[in-house]
Formats: sequence, C-alpha cells, structure tokens
Amino acid sequence: MEKTLPSNWYSDPDHHAEECRAIFMREWYCTGRVEELDAAGGHMVVDVMGQSILILRKPDGALRAFYNVCRHRGAELCTARHLEERAGRAPLKGGVAGSMIRCAYHSWAYDLDGRLVAAPHLVEGEHIRKADFSLHKVGVDSWGGFLFVHLSPEGAGTLAEQLGGAPERVARYPLANLRIGAEITYEIEANWKILAENYNECYHCGGVHPELCAIVPAFRANGGSGLDWENGVPHREGADTFTATGTTPRSSFPGLDAAEQQNHKGELIYPNLFVSLARDHVACFLLTPKGPTATTIRCLFLFAQDEMARPGFDPADAVEFWDLVNRQDWSVCERVQRGIRNRVHDHGYYAPMEDWNLDIRQYVISRLEAARG
Repeated sequence: MEKTLPSNWYSDPDHHAEECRAIFMREWYCTGRVEELDAAGGHMVVDVMGQSILILRKPDGALRAFYNVCRHRGAELCTARHLEERAGRAPLKGGVAGSMIRCAYHSWAYDLDGRLVAAPHLVEGEHIRKADFSLHKVGVDSWGGFLFVHLSPEGAGTLAEQLGGAPERVARYPLANLRIGAEITYEIEANWKILAENYNECYHCGGVHPELCAIVPAFRANGGSGLDWENGVPHREGADTFTATGTTPRSSFPGLDAAEQQNHKGELIYPNLFVSLARDHVACFLLTPKGPTATTIRCLFLFAQDEMARPGFDPADAVEFWDLVNRQDWSVCERVQRGIRNRVHDHGYYAPMEDWNLDIRQYVISRLEAARG
C-alpha cells in the first residue's frame, strides 16, 4: 500500500504557510459564483487566504480584480459595511462608484482598470507620476458561472490550463446558466487536504454513508472501487438524483445524454472547488483553509432558473439529503484530524481501492517542488 503525505503536513503551521504560498497564492482559486458579483452591484470584496481582493465588472462586461489597498497609504478601498456600522465607528465615503474607485482616506481615485487618475493637491510630474501608482492587479476569470482569482498573475498559466479536462467532461450541464437556490456554510476542524482526500474516494462510503449508498449502491460495492466517473456512477433502479428517495419533481437539465440523465458525476478542481452533478441540480463545495487544522466550506446548490421560477420551488429534498451526507463527512474528517495528532502516527496508507487519493499527494508535492525551485 502507498503511504500518504506525512502526518505533520496536516497540522504544522509552518508547513501550512508554505502550502499557502506554493498553492493558494499561485493557483486559480474559486471565490464563488459570477451571479454573486452581479447581485452585489458589480463589485465585491472577497478574502483569499488573508488577502483582501476587490473584484468588479466594467460596463462593457469585462472582469477586473485588484488587491484592495490604496497605493498611497494602504487604506482599504472598499470596506465591508458591518465594519463601519459598529459602535464607535463612522461610515465614510469611497469605494466603487460609477467609473471610479476612490479611497476614503485622501481621495486618491482610480479608473476601473486600476490606473490612478486623481491625487488631490499633487501635481503630475512635480510630485507624482500617476503611471507608477496603478493598483496591484489580481488575475480574474470565470468558467461555468464560477468566479476565479489568481493572486500572482504575472507569468501565471491560464484558468483553462488549470481546469484541464473538467469542462469537456461536464460540457452538457448548463453550469453558467444555473443559479444558487440554497447554500450552507460549514466550519470544520480539519485540514483542507483531509477534506479533499475524503471527497476523492468512496472506500469510506459503505460505513459512513448508509443513506447515500441506498441511493447509489455502487458506492459501497467492492469498497467503492472501480467507479466510472467518466460516464458517471449509476443510481439504484428507480432513482436518478441525490435526494432521500432518489427522485424529484424537478425536470432534468436540457441537453444531458442518457447516462447523465441517470448517473451521478463529480469533479475535484484543485485547489478548492468540488462539483457534484445530478440531472436536476449541482452541489458545489468551496474550500477556504483557515489554518492548518480548520477549513470553512461553502456548499452552494445550483438549479435551473426555470425551475426556480416555478411556483412552489423547494430545493429542500436535495439540500437536506446533501446536508446529512456532508455532516457525516465532516465528522469523520475531524476524527482523522484528531487521530493523526498522536505521536505514533507519522503517515497513513492508501488502500488499493483509494487510487484517486494519490492525486492529492501528487498535486501538493508537485506544487511545493515548483515553488521551491
């Protein structure tokens, strides 16, 4: 059997910091859905591994992203409303308005491409060369309605390169046209890699997910080995989606082939996006490491807009089933995190049916080696 990554890689603060630099600062990172940007008025601030990032959409539809920091004295350009609504604070002007990004501190102003266009009381050429004070850029792109940023865009590969074959494998699902019908946020006391490893195998499914295996018996057959993720994993007879009954009144997404009408598909898009696809809904998991032993996961449930517009639309059948399965996963992942703290555990093992788990090992090691040069 193959060894896992060393146990201390799941808990050591110094190693976690190295992973942050080598992976999360150097890879395309999913922040959410494009619809969230549009609903926020075309601009929003997101936290990516402790970095405050301003994302906006220009009037022509183009996406832009910058570090949320003024080039003058480092003030935030946009601040979350709840921070200024606290007792003892006063709301200030500034932020994105019209075609400008204005800092509330000294009124330095930038256009939507990040170029400095105004610095009050400073004379161009005498005190300042505006071209030297553009905002620090962040890479931004989208795929399938998902919004991605890259914190080190200079010399970065494209989002398409990072996605690899995933877009082709799920091309018939109308991901870009789906909308968030529900969401749940989980705070999990486990390293992000433990969660990725758990998503990548079904050896645990028979013991941890009896309700899930009642809908998808293949998940427990032969220890969850030999699953055909390329064509999807079949539900039991009479079932065709992820709900407690395996059925739903929702229509299937148009354009799916016969296998996708019946089977379940999944994609793990490193470093932080898991996508599970049924014929009528998609469950998305966005991981945010909060330290070496803590991870926040936003679980978004996506549905067709036509279905959401129908009177009586209710996503509860999918949401409640996924919530049960999720909570089972988080509980067992936390048991792993607590267990590997024991001094006798320096690594684990991958059983033969856990071949997919080797993927996280190879992914992490390759990124660390590339960053170390």
